[in-house]
Amino acid sequence: MNNYPYHISFKNFLKLERGLSANSIEAYLNDVEKLAQYYEVQQKPFVVKEIEDKDLYSFVIWLSELGMLPNSQARVISGLKSFFGFLMLEGLIDIDPSAQLETPRLSRKLPDVLNVAEINDLIAGIDASKPEGMRSKAIIEVLYGCGLRVTELITLRISNLHASQGYIIVTGKGNKERIVPIGESALKFIDIYLSQIRAHQDIKKGNEDFIFLNRLGTQLSRISVFTMIKALANQIGLKKSISPHTFRHSFATHLIEGGADLRAVQEMLGHSSITTTEVYTHLDRDYLKGVITEFHPRI
Repeated sequence: MNNYPYHISFKNFLKLERGLSANSIEAYLNDVEKLAQYYEVQQKPFVVKEIEDKDLYSFVIWLSELGMLPNSQARVISGLKSFFGFLMLEGLIDIDPSAQLETPRLSRKLPDVLNVAEINDLIAGIDASKPEGMRSKAIIEVLYGCGLRVTELITLRISNLHASQGYIIVTGKGNKERIVPIGESALKFIDIYLSQIRAHQDIKKGNEDFIFLNRLGTQLSRISVFTMIKALANQIGLKKSISPHTFRHSFATHLIEGGADLRAVQEMLGHSSITTTEVYTHLDRDYLKGVITEFHPRI
């Protein structure tokens, strides 16, 4: 419906000043539309200048009573905060009623993690006699050995591979570059793939620097990596539901279990906040007990 006051202005703001995608813009507009619907149900006029914080609190309660999950509530609240922030920026309201509005406490789902044996089984299950098999081995070695996101993997360039120094330059979220160490195993399979498979491909113009290519000689897609990993898991009978991100989770968890410094892991993962990295400290009690025993001065 999207017929609330300042709908068009807010839409233009999101598009031109925030540079959001069409899907993101529609999500923000729908968040505000839900508030407009709430006012309609309450048989009250939706006048943004008259909205107070207590009205927004009542709105969130209404969402909860409708059965909306906390994650979805948080999404709507985020959209409302952007909307009222826009109104403040444009001088359309004097007080932001959403300033003190808090998102519901979200349960933090621990990521799925593979153990070392499961990762070895996955790699061993790849048929390396096929060209795509050697590429798959290199992909999994890099995902697990460097903790990359799938987008970082498919955009990895030959020019950013510094094998002799043992590191790669990765372009992460927000086009931020970071240096990530790369181990001998990953380097070995990359070298085999580059020299024995990729070197014999007809590479399309503009794709010459990408490490991983599809059979058409163009940049590998995200969905191709997802599909390959799902098929491999089914092939070896792995019961866990895994994705490319599972290897990133496993990379971080195994490092921390091995005693790696949390801030070092944060740097390698490219997390802007240490709190994001802390999710990987879901370690077994024996390990945590061992840390306390070793480092606490009173134990």
